[in-house]
Amino acid sequence: MSCVETVLAVSMFHLTPALFESTLKQMLQYRPETFDLAFQALSDPGRRAMVERLSIGPASVSELAKPLPMTLSAVVQHLKLLEEAGLVKSEKIGRVRICALEVETMTQIERWIAERKRFWERQYDQLEAYLARTAPEENDR
Repeated sequence: MSCVETVLAVSMFHLTPALFESTLKQMLQYRPETFDLAFQALSDPGRRAMVERLSIGPASVSELAKPLPMTLSAVVQHLKLLEEAGLVKSEKIGRVRICALEVETMTQIERWIAERKRFWERQYDQLEAYLARTAPEENDR
């Protein structure tokens, strides 16, 4: 389902024209393919563990591999996917490859999730208000 189709489908929940336009603008400012790659990369528990470790700070490939039940070459392949998704960047310093989180991509994902959360909270608030208005009418019957 496209962004526009999603917004149109949700519009039946009393989405005002102003809110519709605002939501559509927010959804279109993000490139879906970026998020597709990022969420696909985060679907693997080993890659999520690497991202969690890197949230503490930069680490070498061998440091990332140490707690994981996989070979060093498997870790390198996973890191390559994380880099292609824009979640991790790496740099070779001497003979050691140091990895770090790509903060901008993580910030965009966090912002996107927060916007979706706010949107749905507004929808639930509107539903709650509607139910509160209609519930007494049903009790009168």
